[in-house]
Amino acid sequence: MLDLLTRSTADTYRSLIAQTSAQVADRFEATTQPFSGASRAELQMLVDDVALDGEGVGSSQAVREIDELFLEHAVWFHHPAYAAHLNCPVALPAVAAESVLAAVNTSVDTYDQSAVGTLIERRLIGWAADRIGFAHGSGVFTSGGTQSNLHALLLAREAAMAATPLPRPRALARLVIFATTSSHFSVGKSALLLGLADDAVVAVADDGQGRMDADALALAMREVAASGRLPMAVVATAGTTDRGVIDPVDAIADVCDEHGVWLHVDAAYGCGLLVSQRRRHLLAGVERARSVTIDFHKSFFQPVSSSAILVREPRDLAAGAWHADYLNPLENDEPNQVDVSLQTTRRFDALKLWVTLRALGADRIGDMFDTVIDLAETVGDEIAADPELELVGRTQLSTVLFRVQPEGVDDRTRDALVAGVRRVLFESGRALVAKTVIDGRPSLKLTLLNPATTLDDIRQILAMVKDAATTLAGIAPEFDEALAGAEASA
Repeated sequence: MLDLLTRSTADTYRSLIAQTSAQVADRFEATTQPFSGASRAELQMLVDDVALDGEGVGSSQAVREIDELFLEHAVWFHHPAYAAHLNCPVALPAVAAESVLAAVNTSVDTYDQSAVGTLIERRLIGWAADRIGFAHGSGVFTSGGTQSNLHALLLAREAAMAATPLPRPRALARLVIFATTSSHFSVGKSALLLGLADDAVVAVADDGQGRMDADALALAMREVAASGRLPMAVVATAGTTDRGVIDPVDAIADVCDEHGVWLHVDAAYGCGLLVSQRRRHLLAGVERARSVTIDFHKSFFQPVSSSAILVREPRDLAAGAWHADYLNPLENDEPNQVDVSLQTTRRFDALKLWVTLRALGADRIGDMFDTVIDLAETVGDEIAADPELELVGRTQLSTVLFRVQPEGVDDRTRDALVAGVRRVLFESGRALVAKTVIDGRPSLKLTLLNPATTLDDIRQILAMVKDAATTLAGIAPEFDEALAGAEASA
């Protein structure tokens, strides 16, 4: 019997999925920390010891190995001591939908491969566009914020090229993207992939807290135009990765409108505000953008991957269209979404969001996002009041930046402690926090995206941070040099 999912193997499928779901459920019940703490050498040995070229061991045994190899050493985003990156616990109905996606294996690139799947995705795109404020908007699901930003900047590039009489090679070399240094790394990466000049991304000054200064943007545009270069796009960020702050989109849109420049809003992180009943105003002006990035797998609590690019004018998507007779011929009037996507084969990730909205409702999702923002505000207050900790700025979303400052240590030592503390916590597996650099100085970062996490949970993490810092600060006179070296290699 073939080990493929067919009518004849439906019973085997039931058994295998039951075994798999039981293993995962058992791990969720038994997991006591976000990571096992196993070293990379130990994990490498476990992976290398698996024979991939021998006889198969059978489906049931292979699934058992998932538990022993992967689940035993997975990083668990649902655990309250996980507070490192923009990873969220996932909504149960979305997990159920994910199992359907894997089994049916729909690809939504063409209508004849997906039928109702295409219509469901199109309906969700329309729903998200309405939430933004696009009266007749369109878009498409993507693999994540990086692809959404790349797609948006491709469309912006083509719009700028169409508006200039210069030959394409000369125009391409003169195009400029405006963003702050807090914008996502995918902005610079997209400029590279789009064939722009090495200095195509112009850094716009911020307000000292990571938000773009609209007046500085206007000045930068005038300077760029005076130099003979061509403003192509402005990337405003609605939720910077580190600070969790939101650029003043309305004021930025005023500048873009005055100069006729494409405005893209990267709301990969802050998109949960679209369904917030208390903080929707933080996205004021987003409806004036030409394109918007949304990551449902961040603040809508969806399994990876679930993202989208939305555009105000559906015709803008035509700039990325490509046709093939075997796939989406020009004379075909079916709604083939490959016409508006950078991908060909593409998962039906919209189903997860559809089921979540039907199960929970949009307001409930917004309440969950508000909950983690509320927690971040309270944690910020606690850190600001703790003499052993230093709060680094305030967030508008759910990140918390801070440093440790044990008594009697200087700034250089405090900086060196950041990498050491993060490493100690990671290697123990008891808690996961992130590190970054703010205004030239290293900082620890909590990213709170778990609505079930409590203030007491975060207090325990902070206690571990302080204990690790105190221990490291007292181990030897030369510890700061050792930690500085660890920071450089981390």
